[in-house]
Amino acid sequence: MRQKLLLTLFALCIPWCAWADVEINGIYYNLVQKAKIAEVTNGGTTGRYSGDIVIPASVEYEGVTYSVTSINSNAFRECYYLNSVIIPNGVTSIGNYAFWSCYSLTSIEIPNSVLSIGESAFNGCSSLASVEISNNVTSISSFAFRGCSSLTSVVIPNSVTSIGRDAFCRCI
Repeated sequence: MRQKLLLTLFALCIPWCAWADVEINGIYYNLVQKAKIAEVTNGGTTGRYSGDIVIPASVEYEGVTYSVTSINSNAFRECYYLNSVIIPNGVTSIGNYAFWSCYSLTSIEIPNSVLSIGESAFNGCSSLASVEISNNVTSISSFAFRGCSSLTSVVIPNSVTSIGRDAFCRCI
């Protein structure tokens, strides 16, 4: 009886929680079908992306348009040959370890829509030289920019009310 109840609850949850992992124009997304939102992901493989990436504000899949709202945890993790990323306005969060160890990343544009930068989001991005954090970011998590040894300029707006432990550790 208990197993039947769990299966029934799971079946009821599917329409509310449905998502798909798809590749659209070289970028992988989790599509949250009910909410019509897309979250950038790594498609199950770290180190997948290279070069210059421009994330669109929205994507279309099977005739449905999804708004891109987040860079998920580990999305660009260990993409050693990733040079730059342009994040569209509309993305509200950059997940934990999102750009961890992207050694060649020299440029990132963080739009005003971003509210939070996750733990170790840019940890180990040793070529990243400057960062301008948007006016709407309220928190920078622990180790967010740790090991960004080329970082020479950081602009942190007054909107930031918390900066996690060692957020800028080992930045020269």
